[in-house]
Amino acid sequence: MIAHVEPFHATAIGRLAYELAASGRDVIHMEYGQPSTGAPAAAIAAAHAVLDAEAGGYWESPALRERIARHYREEYGVEVSPEQVFLTCGASPAFVLALSCLFRPSARVALARPGYVAYRNAMRTLYIEPVELPCGPDERYQITAAALDALDPAPDGLIVASPANPTGTVIAPEEMAAIAQVCARKGIAVISDEIYHGLTYGDAAQSMLQYARDDGVAVLVVNSFSKWFSMAGWRLGWLVVPPALIDAARARIANLFLTPPVLAQHAGLVAFDCRPELESHLANYAHNRALLLAALPRLGLQQIAPPDGAFYIWADIGHMTNDSLSFCRRLLEDTGVATAPGIDFDPVEGNRFIRLSFAASTREIETAIERMVAWFAMERQAAANGTV
Repeated sequence: MIAHVEPFHATAIGRLAYELAASGRDVIHMEYGQPSTGAPAAAIAAAHAVLDAEAGGYWESPALRERIARHYREEYGVEVSPEQVFLTCGASPAFVLALSCLFRPSARVALARPGYVAYRNAMRTLYIEPVELPCGPDERYQITAAALDALDPAPDGLIVASPANPTGTVIAPEEMAAIAQVCARKGIAVISDEIYHGLTYGDAAQSMLQYARDDGVAVLVVNSFSKWFSMAGWRLGWLVVPPALIDAARARIANLFLTPPVLAQHAGLVAFDCRPELESHLANYAHNRALLLAALPRLGLQQIAPPDGAFYIWADIGHMTNDSLSFCRRLLEDTGVATAPGIDFDPVEGNRFIRLSFAASTREIETAIERMVAWFAMERQAAANGTV
């Protein structure tokens, strides 16, 4: 039997957005979680130098693996050997690699709902059962140790994301520690999606590796150069595995994915030392975040998830529609502002939510707000009149 996988609806909105742009419309992209900025200047220069000097080939950079291992020591106080670091073509293959190393078909893996669409769909592709835990305002849209502990039977695995997509919420250190304790006690393997680390607007996010104990419970960490490093198109990510899974990960990555792009690896190594430039991107996101938060009353959006990190606003539009996909399509066609429908991230209640990315330029965010204010007012009026 072939696994049934639901579509990623935001990509359909994205395709329509690019079609409209090709026809001459002025389109603002707030549907995808990708920075509007490019790779750091020094990283681009390094890539140019490699193009002039090397033919390229199947290659995994030892220097980059060592640099990533050093990053965990410097940033989190965690010792990771370079042999535990596997370079991948972005975070998505890293996630598939982690799933295939940890779980057999029919395994049960818990995750928050709302959550990133590909978690659910990748698991179903591999015949792994997603166990989605509803997480709302009371839980700050994140899995809690109590909810995980209450699952009977206990799941085989857990996916955590902090900051999370689509909500931007961050798990507090004490809650992260409590989740790790439940996993250790019940033998629950953990995949920690940390691709938005570095993108927080208060305290820094914690790595699950800071709470991993040497008790046989596997903790795997997924990360990427797409978000903080502003290198989405370079397709470079990594997976950190415990020592016991090094051989399993090496066998799978060689057969399924080979190596990430050579240019991206050279550029990524340099990008680690471009912190001032990357911090300027974070300052831009913080400014855009403030603009959107200030505009929410004008848009009539009263209920949102607290955007502690990443670059998203997860907003309740249930007072205007019960069909977020149609809502996003009409918003795009009428105003040129592309947003992501909530049904991707929450198959139960996502019909009444949308996700707005504020990773665009400040000028684009300002323009999008002005376009949306009048349109949202008309939608609220239509909903009040029962004509939507």
